[in-house]
Amino acid sequence: MKFNAKLKEIETYEAGKPIELVVRDFGIKPEEIVKLASNENPYGCSPKVQNAVSKIVANMALYPDDSMMKLMAGLSQKFGVAESNLIIGSGSDQVIEFIMHAKADKNSKILINSVTFAMYAIYAKHVGAEIIRTASREHDLEEFYTLYKKENPDIIFLCTPNNPTGDAINKDAMFDFLEKIDKDTLVVVDGAYMEYAGFKDVNKNIQAQELIEKFENVIYLGTFSKAYGLGGMRVGYGIANDKIIKELYKLRPPFNITTLSLEAASVALEDENFVEKCIASCFEQMQRYEAFANKKNIGIIDSYTNFVTLLLRETQNSKEISDALLQKGMIVRDLTGYGMNAIRVTVGTEKQNDRFFELMNELI
Repeated sequence: MKFNAKLKEIETYEAGKPIELVVRDFGIKPEEIVKLASNENPYGCSPKVQNAVSKIVANMALYPDDSMMKLMAGLSQKFGVAESNLIIGSGSDQVIEFIMHAKADKNSKILINSVTFAMYAIYAKHVGAEIIRTASREHDLEEFYTLYKKENPDIIFLCTPNNPTGDAINKDAMFDFLEKIDKDTLVVVDGAYMEYAGFKDVNKNIQAQELIEKFENVIYLGTFSKAYGLGGMRVGYGIANDKIIKELYKLRPPFNITTLSLEAASVALEDENFVEKCIASCFEQMQRYEAFANKKNIGIIDSYTNFVTLLLRETQNSKEISDALLQKGMIVRDLTGYGMNAIRVTVGTEKQNDRFFELMNELI
């Protein structure tokens, strides 16, 4: 059977190893496994969300509200934008897919950072676009601009804070860069971890409302999978001027968000206190990772997210270490595939982090 020839160029995205497979492969009890690989909120979601979702389970026979009225209203209020500036996807990566198909084709060029979210390149390959990467590991906007002038890309992706490294772009530097970009080039500002960056440093906090008011060619992406603790519900969103949103809607399938997901995300917006407590706990625990890295003489990237990237020494091997941790029931992300001898670790609860340090002390 023949398939689209473009598929030969695409590698399957590998998500963090699920707990169920670790149970099967290593015979470890589920309660003894710690998953710190996928940057989920280790504290889960707001209790208000759990209560609200449990009340609507009986309505599963009906299709979801395709207008997404309640969630649209909540996002509109949160960001101070009109509902016509919003599109909601099954995770923000579905919105990335909409963007790619709306703006790019086989004659297009896509400019991305050398180390960044893998789905940008995967979706670019879906449409046969050429991928241009920077040389720098962290976002260097001068290098981005040099490549922009040379390559004239159709889309530029700026992931801030960046996944999988955790670094973030200063707001002033971002805006200075955007001022120099032609209005026909679409710039995607992926703010999946922006709640964390805004908490840690106001200079890294990029507000979607200000962004789209200043720049008509920019779309901001957000998600409920990280700070809001709803990774299992798959809800993301894009914010842009209504002309961009109108084009993206032509690619959105009907009922792309489930009834449960819509309710969960809507209620999550109503409990910002829970989110702030989770973020505060994250950065409190992150100090322990910084101290650990200093003590063990390994590198750590200053993180504005809910994870840390540990840069191992030449005598250490990130794949071997992550595999050894996995056999002990500790799931982290090996970054060998990104060309880095490093592991990415979600900052967990105090107990989860205790276990990570215990195992790492045995290995290093």
